[in-house]
Amino acid sequence: MTAEEESETAERGFTLGASSGSADEESGTAKMPKIDFSTFVISLGTSALHHMGIVNDPEQGETPQKNLALARQTIDTLEMLSEKTRGNLGEQEAKLMDSLLFELRMRFVEVRK
Repeated sequence: MTAEEESETAERGFTLGASSGSADEESGTAKMPKIDFSTFVISLGTSALHHMGIVNDPEQGETPQKNLALARQTIDTLEMLSEKTRGNLGEQEAKLMDSLLFELRMRFVEVRK
């Protein structure tokens, strides 16, 4: 993810691996960020990175075991989503999708070596 995309994401109150709200006193759960297309796509991208062993689980703090089949499936899901939404995304959303897919594909190739 580029610095510009990270900045845009942070402006919406969402940071990967961190909750963006205070704990709800009744249920004891953290408030989650509002889900929009960008946060959904970033979530899938983070999942793919996790399955590649690149992103640690924030709760466990350990390097996850690689599961390249799940990483590939998540990337394929993003590719399908990109195809199905082509022409229906805003400029920023389309740019995010393209750059995220590019980054994930490159990392996947590196991890497979």
